[in-house]
Amino acid sequence: MAQKKTVLFKLVSTGGTGFYFVRKKNPKKLTKKLSFRKYDPKLRKHVLFEEKKLSK
Repeated sequence: MAQKKTVLFKLVSTGGTGFYFVRKKNPKKLTKKLSFRKYDPKLRKHVLFEEKKLSK
């Protein structure tokens, strides 16, 4: 049986609203924690989103 090559993680808003995106990444290719500047609809502006562990 083939192993799963991607893992799910959360991109959590640093604006303090609790809004997050769920994304996939291959941990063998991308070893650093990701951060993106994306739109937070609760604040209605762009803020930094940082990678956090997705709890199941």
